[in-house]
Amino acid sequence: MDNATNIKEFYLHAFADMRFKGLYFILFLIIYLATVIGNIFIIVFTKMDHHFQTPMYFLLRNLAFLDICYTSTTLPQMLVNLLIENLAISLPACIIQLYVFLSLAASESSLLATMAYDRYVAICIPLRYSVIMSKDVCLYMVAGTWVIGGIYGAIHTANTFRLPFCGSNVLNHYFCDIPPLLKISCIDTLPNEATVFAVGGFLMLGCFLLISGSYVQILFSVLNIPKGCGRKKGLSTCVSHLIVVLLFYGSGSSMYFRPKSNVLADKEWLLSLFYTSITPFLNPIIYSLRNKDIHGAFRKNIHKLLRN
Repeated sequence: MDNATNIKEFYLHAFADMRFKGLYFILFLIIYLATVIGNIFIIVFTKMDHHFQTPMYFLLRNLAFLDICYTSTTLPQMLVNLLIENLAISLPACIIQLYVFLSLAASESSLLATMAYDRYVAICIPLRYSVIMSKDVCLYMVAGTWVIGGIYGAIHTANTFRLPFCGSNVLNHYFCDIPPLLKISCIDTLPNEATVFAVGGFLMLGCFLLISGSYVQILFSVLNIPKGCGRKKGLSTCVSHLIVVLLFYGSGSSMYFRPKSNVLADKEWLLSLFYTSITPFLNPIIYSLRNKDIHGAFRKNIHKLLRN
């Protein structure tokens, strides 16, 4: 237990035995740059065009900003880790990284649920949409997602770093996350794991129920629309969001809520690559490719630039 108070830094060991590190470095550098540029494009483009000054695009801009922050919390660390074996990270830096990462993840989960509610109001209660989803309400909703994220991050960070760490200070991961930190604790971590399941499960279940309830109502409303453009347009506005929800929740739950297994026990960090890197990278692509309004506005602005 004496060693627990002497640990001042951790070593990130995820890529120590991996071949072709240079190739992976280039690949993930491209993913990171594309993620940042793609989400900045969503923010700037929808902010400049007056056609996109609606609650849906306001929430989408906040999702894009969250994705930039979210991926910037882990990917730069991973890129450095690919260049330096056993990259050291100080204890304070590890605490901050875990808190920011968990807070942003919880905020994104809450924001996705908010976006589902926005689609429900737009499709099922269109006449009251401007009243229910007013500018002030949207601001309160977004602020609420940040508050929820901050509380969630604080609970798990405090719960994790109250544990004594002894023996090895090597984390088989590329950033400070709950599972690798629990593995090097000196004591039984069952209470911590129970907290992850309880608090994390409560948040995800609450968001999942809101998303599911919203889309069940949307489905019934759309099915009552006569066949034609109205039905197709109603569904098209929801498909992109559903794809993003499935990617985010599916990859996140596979890391934190799956049963323990010896299979890939030393490669658990591979699962986290998907929801920390791939999902934020795909989000702007999914929303841009499936959004005809963005396509039309983009082509219109390009033509204006070419004529000038």
